[in-house]
Amino acid sequence: MSQTQHFETSAAGSPDKVAEFDYKASFGKRIQNALHDTPSLVPMVVLFVSIAIFGLLLGAKFFSPFALTLILQQVAIVGIVGAAQSLVILTAGIDLSVGAIMVLSSVVMGQFTFRYGLPVEFSILCGLGVGTLVGFVNGWLVAFIKLPPFIVTLGMWQIALAINFLYSANETIRSQEIDEVAPLLHFFGETVKIGGAVFTFGAIFMVLLVLLLAYVLRQTAWGRHVYAVGDDPEAAELSGVNVKRMLISVYMLSGLICGFAGWAMIGRIGSVSPTSGQLSNIESITAVVIGGISLFGGRGSIMGMLFGALIVGVFTLGLRLLGADAQWTYLLIGVLIIGAVAVDQWIRKVSG
Repeated sequence: MSQTQHFETSAAGSPDKVAEFDYKASFGKRIQNALHDTPSLVPMVVLFVSIAIFGLLLGAKFFSPFALTLILQQVAIVGIVGAAQSLVILTAGIDLSVGAIMVLSSVVMGQFTFRYGLPVEFSILCGLGVGTLVGFVNGWLVAFIKLPPFIVTLGMWQIALAINFLYSANETIRSQEIDEVAPLLHFFGETVKIGGAVFTFGAIFMVLLVLLLAYVLRQTAWGRHVYAVGDDPEAAELSGVNVKRMLISVYMLSGLICGFAGWAMIGRIGSVSPTSGQLSNIESITAVVIGGISLFGGRGSIMGMLFGALIVGVFTLGLRLLGADAQWTYLLIGVLIIGAVAVDQWIRKVSG
């Protein structure tokens, strides 16, 4: 018998091997489909595994209500800004100005209250309005002038930072002054006890915001249009979606959320500082990417972004309690970012 005949006979007479191959292929396909349908699955598993590992290494010290709620408090600002970033990235854009909008909104709230003597409630509304206005400008430039989101928001980042420093004269409004004149600015920094855990209103707001946006994105026409624009804007336009209006609404809502993040940041750090929150744009993108939201738009879950932010918080606190060098945190987060993008590419290639 020739080698060719032997091979054909072996292949034909090995149904178990063929079945095994088909099983492996279908098993891999099922995993890819599951990840495609539930993008937050991977970050959720990574989060639970991370908690379990640090729990084994640190024991009760890590699983204490204080430690777990501290993680939530530490990621509150990143989570709120990450929610704003998620909306933009779902439309296949990116917003590098979210941190600058957040800081500018907080400066407006503080300066309107202390420089002009306006009621703190009105000052807060003005800060939220400024954030929404900057978001509108970003959206208009992207939707109507057709400029790339990266370029638009990179420029707006520089503009907002410059306005921030020029308007505030680089002066910090201290915590004691705020407590005496406008304690409402510290609202998101106030705490409430639930059992043995202590939560800030900022952390509670972050969780409620993510849950609300998760519902809106999945259960409303506006949310479905966000995904449609990110997946294929031309197809969305042909199906009756006003793409320009959608993009402007997304960037405006992102700016408004950044305004709330500015208010929460005042409560978190206790003061109004024009130099705070400078890395929030990078931190928000990190949470979004680790959370499984595709940078190509149209796919992902805002709950995944929350898991991504919590993963960073778990690694930061866990390594700190272990006494490890802070650089290990950046190294591991860098690995997670690259891994998350690789998984996204794998899912897109096979599911496409």
